[in-house]
Amino acid sequence: MRAALAVLGLCSAVVGGRAEAQERVLRLGYLFSQASQLGAGAQRFAEEVAKRTGNGTRVELYPNGSVGGEVEMVEELRLGHLDMAFLTSAPFASLIPEFGVFDIPFLFRDARHAQAVLDGPIGQGYLRKFQQKGILALAWGENGMRHITNGKRPVTGPEDLQGLSMRVPQSDVMLAGFRALGVKAEPLAFPALYGALQSGRFDGQENPIAVITASHFERVQTHLTLSGHIYSWAAILIAKPAWEGLSPSEQRAFAEAARAGGEVSREVAGRAEKEGVEALRRAGMAVVASVDRAAFARRLEATNAEFGRRFGADLIQQIKSVP
Repeated sequence: MRAALAVLGLCSAVVGGRAEAQERVLRLGYLFSQASQLGAGAQRFAEEVAKRTGNGTRVELYPNGSVGGEVEMVEELRLGHLDMAFLTSAPFASLIPEFGVFDIPFLFRDARHAQAVLDGPIGQGYLRKFQQKGILALAWGENGMRHITNGKRPVTGPEDLQGLSMRVPQSDVMLAGFRALGVKAEPLAFPALYGALQSGRFDGQENPIAVITASHFERVQTHLTLSGHIYSWAAILIAKPAWEGLSPSEQRAFAEAARAGGEVSREVAGRAEKEGVEALRRAGMAVVASVDRAAFARRLEATNAEFGRRFGADLIQQIKSVP
């Protein structure tokens, strides 16, 4: 992986050398396709950086996990081998334990509620926590509300999950939540997920609608439940050496560009929630439009009590109370 990144860095340097001498080239990786919510946000970010720096800095985009999975990208950022990344929430509960609070099932009412939390004092404080890994977070973006798909049966309540094998991200909080619902939940890196569903290794998975449609999971899954059980945030991140190489005015430009890119990712994820479900229905998926959230909450009472002890019942209540 580091050899591949070194080659990319060399290519960027060569391209930069052919352009104006003052041009700086930074590499930004992300997991999904260019058509995804992250792809749209990353593209806007790159455009805004060019505009706000007078074309003095160019952001090269590397989609589809071409510079590694998200756990790998975090490590490469930390070591300064990758300049930037637009990453989802998936790896961070394991890397920075405090982030696990956002993975509690049914913590957020909807995406609007989650955005209000992240844009407020709680979320701004959490942006600073990335520095624990030697990484700076420039802005929040969005992956989307997570929903359940499977190839076995409709899921209308917690009892329907009993015995299903499901892939979940590498988050011990999400694993605990799904296992409390009777799911045979196991983690798996995202790039291997389609093949695992196709082979029958897993009955199901859960992801935002934008990811489900972009990844064509309708080809290997037959049932979709709009559970909205977890909000998956994303963040535009920059390695400390890359940040320190920017002037104060450039740093302001990057922060402003990141906020614009993050907002675009939210807009695209929101559109996917509205338009993607119908596209999946037309593709043949059977859709359960809503679930009994109270029934899921009752099944999760013991696990939620443990989460309260772990993250602080007061913090959880503060998040739930944000209008």
